[in-house]
Amino acid sequence: MRKKIVVGNWKMNKTVAEASELASAILGHLGNGTFLCEIGIAPAFPALTEVGKVIGSSDIRLAAQNCHYEDDGAYTGEVSVRMLESLGCAYVIIGHSERRQYFGETNQTVNLRVRKALAEGMQVIMCVGETLEEREGGITDKIVTEQVREGLKDVGDLGGIVLAYEPVWAIGTGKTATPEQAEEVHASIRATISDMFGEQAAGNLRIQYGGSVKPSNAVELFAMPNIDGGLIGGASLKAEDFVAIVKAAG
Repeated sequence: MRKKIVVGNWKMNKTVAEASELASAILGHLGNGTFLCEIGIAPAFPALTEVGKVIGSSDIRLAAQNCHYEDDGAYTGEVSVRMLESLGCAYVIIGHSERRQYFGETNQTVNLRVRKALAEGMQVIMCVGETLEEREGGITDKIVTEQVREGLKDVGDLGGIVLAYEPVWAIGTGKTATPEQAEEVHASIRATISDMFGEQAAGNLRIQYGGSVKPSNAVELFAMPNIDGGLIGGASLKAEDFVAIVKAAG
């Protein structure tokens, strides 16, 4: 049985002090409970060190929001995988729709980042998803399948990969795909993975849903057979809401 994974993507929010306070609050709300799901948080780069200190040896995994595909060099404003590993990051989010939309990420650059992170031993959350225009045009499967195939090109082992399906039209808009809509795309992604890597790999791969997940809809979404947790945006900025979503995942 696949272990669900819930990761909070804090995006460009919170100063270092605010991020540390939020991480402390999340730990406080989690208490000493035992959870069946894996838990992660992804603060902005400047806060990674201090948040890492806060979560310490707890069950919360530290994640980064992006990485570059080179070790070092003249890439102003970029951060390498080895830098993230030195801060204790276990996961890195790659290919988020906002990176694709605002910063020119393509399936090809996503693939470079994915392969670099995996080669360095970092676990990857690779994001895929369609825009509203693409959904209304009836090409959701085509777009998402292309993103999966091209993003995972030349990847030999999916052991370090989590996929996150995030319909772009449902990110930060308050709109959410119905559980049935989300499940349909998750099932399609799993079928693509089966075609690429085999049935066993597809059965083991975890696929998160990301797109305005809230405490009020998390239980229903996570009950779908192919939805293995969530990549949480806005709701992860409130400790009570994020922990409620974690509890919904088990």
